[in-house]
Amino acid sequence: MEIIFSNLFRKFPEIIFGFSTKIGLKREAPFHFNLSLTVGDNADVVKENRDYFFNRLGLSTCQIAFQKQVHSDIIKFVETPGLVGESDALITKIPGIGLAISAADCSPIFIYDSENKIIAAVHSGWKGAQKQILKKVLGNLNFHFKSKPENLYVYVGPSISQKNYEVGSEVAVLFDQKYLLIKEKKIYLDVLGANVDMLLKFGISKENIEVSENCTFEEKDLLHSYRRDGNNSGRMLGVIELKGE
Repeated sequence: MEIIFSNLFRKFPEIIFGFSTKIGLKREAPFHFNLSLTVGDNADVVKENRDYFFNRLGLSTCQIAFQKQVHSDIIKFVETPGLVGESDALITKIPGIGLAISAADCSPIFIYDSENKIIAAVHSGWKGAQKQILKKVLGNLNFHFKSKPENLYVYVGPSISQKNYEVGSEVAVLFDQKYLLIKEKKIYLDVLGANVDMLLKFGISKENIEVSENCTFEEKDLLHSYRRDGNNSGRMLGVIELKGE
């Protein structure tokens, strides 16, 4: 299978990280190598896919925290693995628990506080960006754990690029003009840029932020994209974990 890794996180041996693709176990259309149980794929196949992906990272499915993503600004503090319910951001300081984000266009964002040994995982599409869930996660890290910008390292995984993300005027009016591109009477939204700006405004340096160059919409042989494939789209998972003792 093909897994996407973070060059930034490689410098921290205490961190396990990986981001799946649609390539694995020779799975075929329409869902390919899919890690979501909610898109209509065979549940047994999905569970086998998940086991295979996590095992490749030296993890097991039973130690992963999953959430039911609802495009909200709900943040959960995780103390045990398993399904934590509805939310779009997970935070933990406990080693041995992986935080999983499902994605197929929205920005999957992973954060590591190298000083306090805290990890966070965030799912932020246009609704999450409009609700500023990432800003709220950073605020929670600062309030609860005294996390400082200079100690935070962030990987933003594959997401849809602005030129492929057309939105209606009802969505466009919710964002600053700087995130909008109007071309041939169509409006395109830069969700990725809005999320990255939240990191920069918090004070995290560009050197501590790695942004994937992969566009989910364009990389049709590598990545799932709901905007491109609709109900035939599978989902990828990214996972971050502090190594256990």
